Amino acid sequence: MFMYEQLRPLLFKLDPETAHHLTLGLLKWAGAWSGTRDLLRAMYDFQDERLRVNAFGMEFKNPIGLAAGYDKNARAAHGLAALGFGHVEVGTITRLPQRGNEKPRVQRVPEARALVNRMGFPNEGVAHLHFPKHGLNFSAARLGVNIGKGKDTALENAAADYIALLRAVHAHADYVAVNLSSPNTPGLRALQTRAAALPLLKQIADARDALTPRTPLLVKIAPDLDWDEIDGIVNAARDMNFDGVIATNTTIRRAGLPEYAKPFAGGLSGAPLRARATEIIRHIATQTRGEFPIVGVGGIEDAASALEKLRAGATLLQIFTGLIYRGPRIVREINQALLRQASPTRAWALHPT
Repeated sequence: MFMYEQLRPLLFKLDPETAHHLTLGLLKWAGAWSGTRDLLRAMYDFQDERLRVNAFGMEFKNPIGLAAGYDKNARAAHGLAALGFGHVEVGTITRLPQRGNEKPRVQRVPEARALVNRMGFPNEGVAHLHFPKHGLNFSAARLGVNIGKGKDTALENAAADYIALLRAVHAHADYVAVNLSSPNTPGLRALQTRAAALPLLKQIADARDALTPRTPLLVKIAPDLDWDEIDGIVNAARDMNFDGVIATNTTIRRAGLPEYAKPFAGGLSGAPLRARATEIIRHIATQTRGEFPIVGVGGIEDAASALEKLRAGATLLQIFTGLIYRGPRIVREINQALLRQASPTRAWALHPT
């Protein structure tokens, strides 16, 4: 952590996207060599049997994952996995290459420990996704792939995009996340209504069921839905035999931001999203009686915020903005803190709320 605290002021002098590409390039390089991978693991990885989690029919070595958006084209998956994540979710990937929105499209808000982005799914397209050879076996991390509708694909044709993407990635992914909730693709969030989601998710699930091996499917939802809308999309996913929900994506709300940052366009992530994301996790866990796995995302930046979401009902967690503000040691620190709450069988189950 000390090393990153010295480096962060230099990175924060750069444009956020430039700094991101620089660190991603370093992680790509480090992940390509066994010696540097081993060094990263020695510095940041932390393992204990009590951290293991079973979800979607597979085992995760710990509950802390990297959210989609950090490595859109899977260029640095080995380097990222060496930081100790239990899973790394790459993407969002689209069917065709996509430039995304015009730059600048990422804003830091340091006072709020937040980011606002309007990236718009920039990626090289699924045909150029850099799947790591032999998966992430070097680190025992799981690989998720987040898929999204292309900007120029009409809503009525969205199923064709998702099905083509699923067929392209399923053999390489431990799970696939269906992104219906980015605020930066026009109209995408309209697919979260139960009326729109039911036929869409059914077509995707039917396509999955025709493939071998069976790939777990998750749906990623927005934090800006009301309770009835959340129940609608979650129930649609359960009815269509999806395997879980990712709660949540970024928000278009601006609570918790200083006045100068409120006009920034795009989705807000980081500390201001923490309370709302936890509230949604608790609601879904209550409504489903804990029977539908939840990946909790939003404002996780330390052990307290991680435990909060696990105790609200999350099965797994993902971080993104916390990694940028706190640095790579955040994964190790959270996992070690979970063990300080340890029960004989599960690290965070000692005093659930």
